[in-house]
Amino acid sequence: MGKYQLDSKGKAAVTKFHEKNKPAQFNKQEQLKKLREQYLQNKKNADK
Repeated sequence: MGKYQLDSKGKAAVTKFHEKNKPAQFNKQEQLKKLREQYLQNKKNADK
């Protein structure tokens, strides 16, 4: 048995805390869209 054992209420609180503080999921499609827009804008500025 561990020294610090949580009851069900404590486990729920810990789970809620970790869900709240975990980083957002990485969205590859959104990232590619942003990179493409940035590339096109840079290319347009370079052509001027």
